[in-house]
Amino acid sequence: MYAALFLVFSLFSACTPEGRSSARSELALGTLCRIELFGGGKPELYGRLFSRLYEIERMMSVNLADSEVSRINRAAGIAPVPVSPELFTVLERAVYFAEASDGAFDPTVGPLVGLWGIGGDNPKVPDREEIEAALALVNWKELELSGPAVDETSAVDGAETGGHVSATAFLRRRGMALDLGAIAKGFAADELVKLLREAGTKSAVIDLGGNIYVYGTRPPPRSFLSGFKKTKWRVGIQNPLDDRGAYAGYLELDETSVVTSGVYERFFTENGKRYHHILDTRTGFPVENGLLAVTITAPSSMDADALSTAVFALGREKGGVLAAANGAGAVFMFEDKTIHTSSADFTLTDTGYRLVEF
Repeated sequence: MYAALFLVFSLFSACTPEGRSSARSELALGTLCRIELFGGGKPELYGRLFSRLYEIERMMSVNLADSEVSRINRAAGIAPVPVSPELFTVLERAVYFAEASDGAFDPTVGPLVGLWGIGGDNPKVPDREEIEAALALVNWKELELSGPAVDETSAVDGAETGGHVSATAFLRRRGMALDLGAIAKGFAADELVKLLREAGTKSAVIDLGGNIYVYGTRPPPRSFLSGFKKTKWRVGIQNPLDDRGAYAGYLELDETSVVTSGVYERFFTENGKRYHHILDTRTGFPVENGLLAVTITAPSSMDADALSTAVFALGREKGGVLAAANGAGAVFMFEDKTIHTSSADFTLTDTGYRLVEF
């Protein structure tokens, strides 16, 4: 999930004093993260918010050798690894969506992700034998999670604990690997929202590489005719077939999370064929089901993050059922330039597309 979403219509002109904003951007979780606070964004609050992002990165990034996830991967087939309460929460939710999607979403997809290398410096189309070998290591049912336990000593890959071990995670077979790229940013956004609530922040926009959370009430733009008027946040959805920043429509929302999975942000081309990063855990190849993008709206950004991948992989019918079962809205954009949506909050603006409600 990358920057397929963006705010529509500037909030900066003719705003009330309460609507004036400040923003800060930093690299974290493998992407550019931007936080915009309205009504007084103090430096110390920005500091707390970004510090929290870096804490989560140190737990969940596969790109950091000393992260908890990396330690679990190195200990695959060897021994359980103690994990923080935060990582345990994410892994439990990941297992929930893996089961609910019949493996379309799978947190143990690491071997396949590493094999393709999409988004890295040297992506490639693997041969069939390589894919079959990687697929044999992708199975969420072989991720063991254990809750609170007491252990006198535990030492795995340099991580030592004594006495009470809050939780552990274990990949049963050597070569298995976690990759939480489809859920960790959502968890991070939810954690930032908790900090905003504690700080008494009234309005904010969190953008973690396209995982957007519109928090609180949108500051009202001033109209000479209507005075100050409360309005919803407007979040544009990228037209997958156009330049970045060209949107096909927008969602008009109160406080919620919006996450898109699409074929057009992380991809490479080999022998004239484009290969995107959303991998089918049944075939080992990128998903091919006629979809260009799926946008999910949900109160929980962690849920929206996981659902955007699962729903895309499942397709409109099964994916739509999964989204609805989890209280989420969905917007499906297809190669035939139709848009199917279960969200009444979506407005189509690009006349090249045709809207179909379901």
